[in-house]
Amino acid sequence: MLHHVEIYVSNLEKSVEFWGWLLTELGYEQYQKWEMGISWKYQETYLVFVQAEERFLDVPYHRCRVGLNHLAFHATSREQVDEITEILIKKEIPILYREKHPYAGGPGYYAVFFEDPDRIKVELVAPSVK
Repeated sequence: MLHHVEIYVSNLEKSVEFWGWLLTELGYEQYQKWEMGISWKYQETYLVFVQAEERFLDVPYHRCRVGLNHLAFHATSREQVDEITEILIKKEIPILYREKHPYAGGPGYYAVFFEDPDRIKVELVAPSVK
């Protein structure tokens, strides 16, 4: 069971704006907040976002380097994936793999893929249809 994930970000304000609405839509609640960070919790698992120090911002994040590639979340339904997709479009957050959306993960895999302000890939996956 995953306890928590902590992610250092280049701009905490932008990350709070991005992650705050998304995690709230997925049922997370704000858990902790301090000058240099914030977290949201769902049941016993929480996500922490911390402002990286200036001296560590010289090499930007890229998901294809060693380290975190992406975060994937369960959606409650295909409708929730569609609703979040519409919000992403309104917020002008680019949808990844647009030409294959919502089946970019393969046949029967209904999801939306997008990026946070630091270009960390985020995936919202609908339950499998049986």
